[in-house]
Amino acid sequence: MVGPELISPKSSRVSAARRLAKRNFRGKERLFLAEGPQAVREAAGHADTLVELFATLDAAERYTDIVAEARDAGARVHLADEDVIADISTTVTPQGLVGVCRFLDTPFEDVLAARPKLVAVLANVRDPGNAGTVLRCADAAGADAVVLTDASVDLYNPKSVRASVGSLFHLPVAVGVPVERAVQGLKDAGVRILAADGAGEHDLDTELDRGTMGTSTAWIFGNEAWGLPEETRELADAVVRVPIHGKAESLNLATAAAVCLYASARAQRAPGGCRSVTPS
Repeated sequence: MVGPELISPKSSRVSAARRLAKRNFRGKERLFLAEGPQAVREAAGHADTLVELFATLDAAERYTDIVAEARDAGARVHLADEDVIADISTTVTPQGLVGVCRFLDTPFEDVLAARPKLVAVLANVRDPGNAGTVLRCADAAGADAVVLTDASVDLYNPKSVRASVGSLFHLPVAVGVPVERAVQGLKDAGVRILAADGAGEHDLDTELDRGTMGTSTAWIFGNEAWGLPEETRELADAVVRVPIHGKAESLNLATAAAVCLYASARAQRAPGGCRSVTPS
């Protein structure tokens, strides 16, 4: 019996996919890699995004529904041996599925036109894992969009894509926006700008108690090492710190972002902007 034909390791398709591990090739081709069943499933379900799928025989048998969805989405499906998948993949332990996807960032003007109520702005965030995790937090909190400034990490870095755990495909993301333009555009759209900073003069708990968090809000999150520069802080309507009630020195970027975004999400869904209830 003749087994299924496997794509050759020397195929031009394999070489093209392998090159997408590098940013300059991603930018030139406007293509990126999505690895693993979760990311590939999300890509296949996102209109006109998945271009190709490379799958080992074992993965194709295990995830028949994903392979079928990829074919239904118009993607070319290539069966490959494990060495080919390992050659394309950027992970230490590949899961047998690697998708080639079209860029899907959204023009910043489209973000503004949608009149967003909750936005995460990543200013000078350089760590791809943090960028992807903040994107995931924003998605979970029900944010309307994420904006990556021009000084931030590449949205399509494989580590960013993996850390987003599929959230990259769920909400609009604008990239390459200068921070000044991002802030001014959001302000013009009626969005209040809050800068998250451990040394902020405003306390998140106090803001919640005052009922000021229920309006349309964009949170600016800064660099992992040095936070937000003074000129960016001055652009915000308020600089807000997450209170540290215990003995921890600080919170990392992704954790602080999750706290801030969920605080806004809760306030926007609560009567009166989430004011504290004083016992009678």
